[in-house]
Amino acid sequence: MGSSDFAGFGEFAPLGDQAFADPSDPGNRPARLAVGVVGTGRVGPALGAALQLAGHTVVAASGVSAASRRRADALLPGVRIVTPPQVMAAADLVLLTVPDDALADLVSGLAATGAVRPGQLLVHTSGAHGVGILEPATRAGALPLALHPAMTFTGTSVDLARLAGCPFGVTAPEELRPVAEALVVEMGGEPEWVPEEVRPLYHTALAHGANHLVTLVAQAMELLRTAGVAEPGRMLGPLLGAALDNSLRSGDAALTGPVARGDAGTVRRHLAQLSTVSPDVPAAYRAMARATAQRAVANGTLSTDSAAAVLDALDLNEEKR
Repeated sequence: MGSSDFAGFGEFAPLGDQAFADPSDPGNRPARLAVGVVGTGRVGPALGAALQLAGHTVVAASGVSAASRRRADALLPGVRIVTPPQVMAAADLVLLTVPDDALADLVSGLAATGAVRPGQLLVHTSGAHGVGILEPATRAGALPLALHPAMTFTGTSVDLARLAGCPFGVTAPEELRPVAEALVVEMGGEPEWVPEEVRPLYHTALAHGANHLVTLVAQAMELLRTAGVAEPGRMLGPLLGAALDNSLRSGDAALTGPVARGDAGTVRRHLAQLSTVSPDVPAAYRAMARATAQRAVANGTLSTDSAAAVLDALDLNEEKR
């Protein structure tokens, strides 16, 4: 795909010059656009509202469920709720904010029915996909962008504040990179370039860190409640905040606790307690303890002999199940 494929898009052309070389410069921002949102889950209305605050106009949105319509009403008041083809017909820039597994069929359907207009900016927010999934629309003349906010969303106005400084994984044809980065800056975010071929790995890393962290925290809170702690969140907050800060700063060097110290006896007692109070946490504890031991050995924090004792304790407990 060459620069000529993008040369006719109004005030974005020609994309090969320096017009958008510095997206942080207010003078280097995209022209005011009519924005459409296809999929009013938690992400779409927030990003639409952010673009609206930047001076663009959200002209139409589509949503099916009652919850989706409520989110649209709250964050995009007065915006028409119509069908996806009607959103496409009304907008210069369309946000496709649907679940990952629904994206391919949506794009194919829109392209097959002639809903895509040449020169129309088509933006999806899936972390797992780059711009390849937009290929049917690209063949119809759309300008493809993948802009993934690395943030969890609530579907409320709280999300707008969280977008300030939020990293966005940006993937686009090279000719559209300045436009993609400028749009991210307008939404308050920080663009981070992610090449197409590593997009799945990028998303795997984020999901593993954020989603599994939620599971671990929820399990820890559940155990504390069982232990009689009235406000588990209040007890965990300072500890987990410090652990997160230390790990982001120091990586594996921040490892602490019985596994990193090689306290196999404590690990055995932990697992004995877990077996009496929880059906699912023991498996998660063992998996994370094994991974922690391996990383502690690789980092030089834990000797191989101490690691072997910890791993034996984990394996022995598993054999007794």
